[in-house]
Amino acid sequence: MTKEIKALLFDFDGTLMDTNDLIIRTFTHVLERHFPGEYDRERILPFLGPTLEDTFTQVDANNALELVKEYRAWNKANHDALVHEFDGVSKALLQLKEEGYKLAIVSTKKNDMLYKGIRLLEAGDIFDTVIGFDDVENTKPNPEPILLAVERLGVDREEAMMIGDNYHDIVGGQNAGVTTAGVAWTIKGEDFLQQYKPDYMLQHISDLHTILKGEKD
Repeated sequence: MTKEIKALLFDFDGTLMDTNDLIIRTFTHVLERHFPGEYDRERILPFLGPTLEDTFTQVDANNALELVKEYRAWNKANHDALVHEFDGVSKALLQLKEEGYKLAIVSTKKNDMLYKGIRLLEAGDIFDTVIGFDDVENTKPNPEPILLAVERLGVDREEAMMIGDNYHDIVGGQNAGVTTAGVAWTIKGEDFLQQYKPDYMLQHISDLHTILKGEKD
């Protein structure tokens, strides 16, 4: 018999908080300065999800650290003006918390910027644990951060669900042995995420309530 889901692990950027415009504009700012005319929106989209270090190493291995530094400076300066939570996120999180679910964030983002974003969520103070880039040796899709969240929450992996907007979240969840859910509002498109065969696909964050109720019944 399948164990009941008790813990919900959320990616942050592109899942709870709409940081897509900020991220794309930051990449555009940095890349246009160094590689004018080479990176349009379509070439930038694959950069959403992986760590900055991995991305800029692919772009220019010799200058990756400097590019990361430039990215973080512009991103931090423009962060609060360009991000907002997706529709219904805080309402859904508060309801799930009231229903007794343990909640976590599992992100590839550095912790300082991750917490800067969390503070903009109306329900930003209800998470039982937050796992960021600085907490692990290996980021998603490696299972390490997801398993760390499961350990901190004190649940079995079969009792956890990883929810995210990118393949790192789905494949990472599968590697960790947890249930997975994609979000149809991913900037890469629902069809892209369906390729990785998540257990569920959310059309709206409120779908979680229906899914979890169905699992209980």
